[in-house]
Amino acid sequence: MHSKEPKDLSNDYLQLARIAMTGRAQDIQFLVHRASKDYKDSNPKLATELISLLRESPTRTSPLRKQAEAPLPVDVDSRLQLLRIDHSFTEDKPQFSLHIENAITQLLSERRNEKALLKLGLHPTKSILFTGPPGVGKTLSAKWIASQLKRPLLVLDLAAVMSSYLGRTGNNIRFVLDYAKQTECVLLLDELDAIAKRRDDNSEVGELKRLVTVLLQEIDDWPPSGLLIAATNHPDLLDPAIWRRFELVLNFSIPSQEQIKNFVSELLTPHMDDPKPWDMILSLALTGKSYSDIEKLIIQARKASAMSNRHIEEELIAIVQNNLELSRAQRAELAFELSNRGTVSQRRAQEITGVARETIRKQNQKGKQKNG
Repeated sequence: MHSKEPKDLSNDYLQLARIAMTGRAQDIQFLVHRASKDYKDSNPKLATELISLLRESPTRTSPLRKQAEAPLPVDVDSRLQLLRIDHSFTEDKPQFSLHIENAITQLLSERRNEKALLKLGLHPTKSILFTGPPGVGKTLSAKWIASQLKRPLLVLDLAAVMSSYLGRTGNNIRFVLDYAKQTECVLLLDELDAIAKRRDDNSEVGELKRLVTVLLQEIDDWPPSGLLIAATNHPDLLDPAIWRRFELVLNFSIPSQEQIKNFVSELLTPHMDDPKPWDMILSLALTGKSYSDIEKLIIQARKASAMSNRHIEEELIAIVQNNLELSRAQRAELAFELSNRGTVSQRRAQEITGVARETIRKQNQKGKQKNG
């Protein structure tokens, strides 16, 4: 005999949808928890699946439901949380250079085939160091790796960790890493150079130098079950011993022209009927820019277009005009692309780039002969 379905199933569904649309994660979890109890007798399969979801779901106090009894560590004096959970996961794959893409693909493959490695006495890569200038994708890559592994991303809160009582900063570092070691997560130590400076730097006080020793000990004890990612914009400031502790070091560089072209295309495709002429043009104009800088410029162009009620192409031309830190040859190539793709007239291309119209005409003729 089948159990009678609870009368309030539709009400629960509507309430869940209503709360979900407000984005209140804790309220959603509370409702799911209550539903798992309500349906325990009438629909045990549903109740079991709801409980399973709760165990996998992150909360504000702990990244995993099953570890809810272990709240995030806090600084003893300020009571500020030493870690934050980054919920802004991305399913969009970042624009990787070939060697970084190969390394990260290998890393993810190791994690997905962990049992096969363990049978051979091996363990997956457990620690990675990202280096490179700001805005080139280090943090975004950490988020993407966490999303691919379906693990929460815990981020060290540097301001909270650096206690006004220097002796306690080392303890805070221990609290953070000890907590993360017991959690199925990806831990990101951003701005690593702030806590791992060279110990031969005479400008640093002794207590800060002892932080490096604490950090080295904690990294040495990091378990293969976890993944530790550290990032720095200033690799030259790192203590030499830090480098040896990381199994994998990846250097992120300013994106290539092809990477900028692909990135611009991703940014413009949802907002333009045909972004193709502009991905090449902007890849030339924005040579040397970071991903972060490029994204900011595109967003500014979209905002300006919306406020002025002008077509976005006009704002993209403004980006080109305002970012012409290019060589003479690069300017000539850019002028050619602007006029050849029908984006603007040769006269307008001259005004934008400062390249003579005669030079642009010659470039066009060479292009036609080459394609002819």
